[in-house]
Amino acid sequence: MSTRARIGLELRNGSILSAYHHWDGYPEWLGRILNTHYNTKEKVAELIDGGDMSSCWSDACWETKLPVGEYGPEYYSQRGEDCPPRLDADMDEFFSDNEEYSYIFRNGNWYAYDMHQFEPQVAPEPIAIPSGALAV
Repeated sequence: MSTRARIGLELRNGSILSAYHHWDGYPEWLGRILNTHYNTKEKVAELIDGGDMSSCWSDACWETKLPVGEYGPEYYSQRGEDCPPRLDADMDEFFSDNEEYSYIFRNGNWYAYDMHQFEPQVAPEPIAIPSGALAV
């Protein structure tokens, strides 16, 4: 079972460049990882540039281990898939992909949304990302 999410970077014209994130997309994990390790526009752009991913913070890369103590994204492209970032014209289009959570980096801050995926009549709801860094 996974908690699917979409990670986006709002561009100057209001469009959003994003990547799919498969595991642990809830704010208590992914939100805190984004706040801790991807907290500048440059870091967010580099993360999203790799395209869709299993996880943005892992010590494994498709059955191979990274050097001890190193963590980073586990992109689908690393196993031969073609899953580039997606460009959406606006937030409505960005929110249309049925993930459980969505994150947008805007004006130097992360914003999280509960997409109420299993309640289609409920609009995306802004939610808080818990404070504090994770252990790694």
